[in-house]
Amino acid sequence: MADQLRSDITCEGLLECFHGLTQLDKRCFRAVVTASAPLTIDEIAAAVDRERSTAYRSVQRLLDTGFLEKEQRNYEHGGYYHVYSATDPDEIARDMQRLLNDWYAKMGQLIQEFENTYEDAPPTPETE
Repeated sequence: MADQLRSDITCEGLLECFHGLTQLDKRCFRAVVTASAPLTIDEIAAAVDRERSTAYRSVQRLLDTGFLEKEQRNYEHGGYYHVYSATDPDEIARDMQRLLNDWYAKMGQLIQEFENTYEDAPPTPETE
């Protein structure tokens, strides 16, 4: 973690840090973001040059993290399919800020617990 905090973090690094996204997940996200209209799974798979099932798993991770939104479209003669579009970047940024604030609060609690545990501890032979 110390190395991560010292390293230069890019925007895509944030996606990985906060949500554990893979390189393929990020490629799928980029494909959807840069598209002029919502994409189907087949279109996403073609854009990232992967099998449909592989692209679907990445899209599911992106849906779970809130980066993509899914919309059902109906065929004229029955049946339906789904298209995927990117969530508003401001919404994604607010979610990452909330996660960061939660993490920061948790780290503060852990530091306080450490301090409370060891502030009155008698010195050990190694520390004298």
